[in-house]
Amino acid sequence: MVLKHPYVTEKAMMVLEKENKLQFLVDRNATKNQIKREIERAFEQEVTRISTSMTMHGEKKATISFSNEKAAEEILSRLGIM
Repeated sequence: MVLKHPYVTEKAMMVLEKENKLQFLVDRNATKNQIKREIERAFEQEVTRISTSMTMHGEKKATISFSNEKAAEEILSRLGIM
């Protein structure tokens, strides 16, 4: 399992609203291709770009951009977060 859970903070919500990007905590050893495949398979939305970074707690965070401009909100809605 590459994806752990959505990373929902105040800053992540601003990025969601302004740029249509979601943030997920992922496995430390996950590659961008693995993350892309997992997101596209799980949520059936086309991913256009992924950037990764490490949090201050040593966890890997992926910021995911979608081709559909409402995809990020739809995914969080499906997960019951929004």
